[in-house]
Amino acid sequence: MSRKGKRLYEGKAKILYEGPEAGTLVVHFKDDATAFNGEKFDVIEGKGVLNNRISEYFFTRLGEMGIPTSFLKRLNMREQLHRKVEIIPLEVIVRNVAAGSICKRLGLKEGEPLPRAIIEYCYKNDELGDPLVAEEHVTAFGWATPQELDDIVQYTVRVNDIMSGIFAGIGIRLVDFKIEFGREYAGDMVRTVLADEISPDSCRLWDFKTNEKLDKDRFRRDLGGLVDAYTEVARRLGLLNDNGGGPRPRPKLVKG
Repeated sequence: MSRKGKRLYEGKAKILYEGPEAGTLVVHFKDDATAFNGEKFDVIEGKGVLNNRISEYFFTRLGEMGIPTSFLKRLNMREQLHRKVEIIPLEVIVRNVAAGSICKRLGLKEGEPLPRAIIEYCYKNDELGDPLVAEEHVTAFGWATPQELDDIVQYTVRVNDIMSGIFAGIGIRLVDFKIEFGREYAGDMVRTVLADEISPDSCRLWDFKTNEKLDKDRFRRDLGGLVDAYTEVARRLGLLNDNGGGPRPRPKLVKG
């Protein structure tokens, strides 16, 4: 059981509550599925449970690899405990393979390898549709300082390397993903930390052999089988046993 306090915020896929101790938050993963800035909506039973487990796994592994995060621990099937941070209003997107909006913007063919990993930024504002912005916008409007932006780039490159290796080890291509960062305050000190979540809701994941989609594109494109796809990701990561619960040995990280 989580001793959560009052509800602080409800987003498309998660609810944030005051945590049991000062400076903490309880993050509750919902079964809601949304796409196209909320224009498409459904409730898909079991999605939140899977995202909770997968996000816990990646935040734990990244923390072990030296990436500072807000994550503290998983509380139960649907909830995690995080340190309270001030979210930097940016979605940081990493693209390894052409897919999604970059294909429309630049006339690229889906599945085309990119010359190198590309980092993009979107300003987090639902009313504006989370518009794509440049680094100049980020620093000019004070959404992040130049030092924070340097930290974000450094951590994002490492997150991409680590996650790409983990997924490659289980036969999955990390096509692209979205992450968010926050400011963690400790007295007069402030540091940039990875926050929010990492799950098939925020990643594009394709099977290496078949290119089968194992992510939220199954909902966006009416392909069906979203929970089955998320379950397959969790299974390959060793998060489910044959009965659907309990840990299995970790996959090995494959270095490119």
